[in-house]
Amino acid sequence: MRKHLLLCVALTLFLAPALRAQTADTSPRYTIDAIRYATIPGFPLSALIAGADKSQKIDIAMIYWLVRGNGHTILVDSGFYRPQFFKSWTVRDFQTPDQTLAKLGLKPADITDVILTHMHWDHADGMDLFPNARIWLQKDEYTYYTGPAWQSPRTHGGIDPEDVLALVKLNIAGRVGFVDGDDQLILPGIRAYTGGKHTFASQFITVPTASGTVVLASDNMYLYRNLDEHKPIAQTLDADSNLRAQDRMKTLATNPRLIIPGHDPLEFERFPTIAPGIVEIR
Repeated sequence: MRKHLLLCVALTLFLAPALRAQTADTSPRYTIDAIRYATIPGFPLSALIAGADKSQKIDIAMIYWLVRGNGHTILVDSGFYRPQFFKSWTVRDFQTPDQTLAKLGLKPADITDVILTHMHWDHADGMDLFPNARIWLQKDEYTYYTGPAWQSPRTHGGIDPEDVLALVKLNIAGRVGFVDGDDQLILPGIRAYTGGKHTFASQFITVPTASGTVVLASDNMYLYRNLDEHKPIAQTLDADSNLRAQDRMKTLATNPRLIIPGHDPLEFERFPTIAPGIVEIR
């Protein structure tokens, strides 16, 4: 009996590395492409970084992210397309989702899921352009912006009424998935975390890739400078919560270079280009 037990222990120790490797090999992995679908020129830096020089301006990149793997073709954020935004903003180099996705051999109908980090127009307006996609967002974000936010003219800034109506229609159609709070698994390996109060219940996303865990911060971190200088975003309901979210991102990402901001054109210089306006996050 003793020899048998010793043999079992020896075999366990011998096989443990192989079993661990097998487990690691079968865990979810995705690829991530950052897609730049437009540019808004001359955006005030002080509207992005708290305390920045008000005279400085930057051409911000309008971005969504394509995440593929494990039977899913996902967009994190969905861009915008409705005409009112082109009247309110100077928009350059705009491309519709069918144009940007075609560069990668995809159509809007190929998108299985759209994860909205928050309900601002430039991230959520395009949610209804993907006919087969399930839409994911924080439950509290949905509840607030389809209800109490409209009881006062000062509590729904940056949220477009047409986007709210589109979201309600998608929910009626059974196509909205609610993320109920912090550190929630949405899809295999993909988790959502409550963000830095950019909106009522903004969120950021972690994605496992071959390069490690990527944090798609979206507007919880506008620019790399927010993270590098430990400066909150200028447009937040709570600057301290935003800094706490940034600090948390550092603990979740495998490497700080894999924390991806929402509007920084440097994103398209730091990663390899795979098509015009598209880089692979790796």
